[in-house]
Amino acid sequence: MAASPQNDDRPIPRWQYFMDSTFLLLFLGVAVPFIFYTVWGIMELVNVPLWPAK
Repeated sequence: MAASPQNDDRPIPRWQYFMDSTFLLLFLGVAVPFIFYTVWGIMELVNVPLWPAK
């Protein structure tokens, strides 16, 4: 008979901790787009000319 998964002594992979963490996934789902669009907005503002073209 095969051993049950509860008797497995292997360490839990990091990705499983990451994917099981609901609040971490929620935080990353909000933080990553926020950071991306903030950086994108700053890059757009830097490219705006200071004075109108003559």
